Amino acid sequence: MTNNKQKLELSWIGKGEQPKLEPRILIEDPEKSYGDKNTENMLIYGDNLLALKALEQNFAEKIKCIYIDPPYNTGNAFEHYDDSLEHSIWLNLMKPRLELLYSLLSNDGSIWISIDDDESHYLKILCDEVFGRRNFVNNVIWQKKSSPQANAVWLSDSHDHILVYARDKQTWRPNLLERSVLAESRYRNPDNDPRGMWMSSDFTISLTGGQRGAQFARTGESGNIYEIVTPSGRTLLPPSGRCWGASPKRYQELLADKRLYFGANGNNVPRVKRFLSEVQEGMVCQTIWLRQEVGDNQEAKREVKDFNSEEIFATPKPERLIDRIIAVGSKEGDWVLDSFLGSGTTAAVAHKMKRKWIGIELGEHCHTHCIPRLKMVCDGTDQGGISEAQNWKGGGGFKYYYLAPSLLLQDKKGNWIINKQYNAAQLAAAMAKHEGFRFQPDETYYWKQGQSTEKDYIFTTTNFVSVDLVDTIQSEMKSDESLLICCTSFSKAADKYPNITIKKIPKMLLGRCEFGKEDYSLNIINMPREDGEPDFVPTGPIASNPSKSKRQKADEKQERLF
Repeated sequence: MTNNKQKLELSWIGKGEQPKLEPRILIEDPEKSYGDKNTENMLIYGDNLLALKALEQNFAEKIKCIYIDPPYNTGNAFEHYDDSLEHSIWLNLMKPRLELLYSLLSNDGSIWISIDDDESHYLKILCDEVFGRRNFVNNVIWQKKSSPQANAVWLSDSHDHILVYARDKQTWRPNLLERSVLAESRYRNPDNDPRGMWMSSDFTISLTGGQRGAQFARTGESGNIYEIVTPSGRTLLPPSGRCWGASPKRYQELLADKRLYFGANGNNVPRVKRFLSEVQEGMVCQTIWLRQEVGDNQEAKREVKDFNSEEIFATPKPERLIDRIIAVGSKEGDWVLDSFLGSGTTAAVAHKMKRKWIGIELGEHCHTHCIPRLKMVCDGTDQGGISEAQNWKGGGGFKYYYLAPSLLLQDKKGNWIINKQYNAAQLAAAMAKHEGFRFQPDETYYWKQGQSTEKDYIFTTTNFVSVDLVDTIQSEMKSDESLLICCTSFSKAADKYPNITIKKIPKMLLGRCEFGKEDYSLNIINMPREDGEPDFVPTGPIASNPSKSKRQKADEKQERLF
């Protein structure tokens, strides 16, 4: 793919101080997962910047449609978000997230970002830098309120912006929207034409503009000014300043094909018939979205109230709004992602529209709002929002993941050590991710824990790597295979084969990223956990079952560790 970005940069304090993110693994908590065990849908609890980094290896250029609704930086304190960040801090927090989202977006994908007037114009320039100005598609205006605010000091804010960018605008094409009942009602068949329903359009065009108008201004003549005789015998000329919409020859062709309608009595100015069967299968999406079409804030709050009446989310989006975005930006089976999941609307709508989805949320409303809502969607008991329009009856499921803690921690003396909360499988998965390998334990060879290419493997162990161990592994390797061994200690004499590289943990990792940092959040408030609830469950992904085959066990480990 050619790089069609244009260099256009916005400057602010601290812009160059980009975080060096640790590529964490994601661990499934089966107790919170729900529904179909084979589902690919992912609900991720954790800092969204670290979660996006965790997804990068497996989902680079695979997400078809991204929608995000980040905190708007308005200066207002919402119940679930501290939405009052200083301008430059807000931009510093948004930039690395947008860059990771760009890396996840497919070549024919698009990203849709909700924002209001406070930061929309700065965000536009930042997105021009990240996605490329040439890849800007449109600024959609969404009517979020139905009536003016009586206490508004200046103008009553009635709309939000939705900035739309394509990964590659030359490749991306929006889907057509289904015609509304109103649009369909414009088609009729008053003359019982066997070709079916039709609507009419003006058969005259202006002579005051363009090349046709320039010629008419010079000569006072036009080939499309001629007499028409209606079926009733009335003679017509086009109105002053206009001409007929076709040449005399083309007019005769339309007349012979019964493409012109002269009214019920055959006495009116002709109009061109446009048959429903011949037009596009849908409507082109416009850039002004009225509340009657896609809902508003009040509708969104009523939807949220249906699954959590005690704690109404402050800034939800209506399901019909997200339905419009997903319909234009994806098809059934495509991946949809929302890294500011909030009350879970995007995941709920994507699920009902038969898309695969990934939702990321750090706030405790991941548990108080998202999980209850998505369970109702899977059960089919959520019949609000777009359920009726989509004929949604339930089905599917989702897997719940949380971020593993930092792989390395400092001891009391300031030395970096492996986090003791990691078990062997988690350490192997984490090292595979750090080194760019796909974690995929082999059922036969224990030292084949992951692959970077078909013949290149990785093996991680906390045991001492001896000469005998390396000799044994070498005897099992094929001549064209290579192996990286990551360990805490090894015999120098063991490092003797050209196709086997041995590196020491944690020394091999130091300086690559920020270890020990757990929060890159946009000041999202975390509600307190229940007493005794652990932050990290090291044994979660390793559910051993002696009756299962080696392949099944390996598959389970791979499923729960990303």
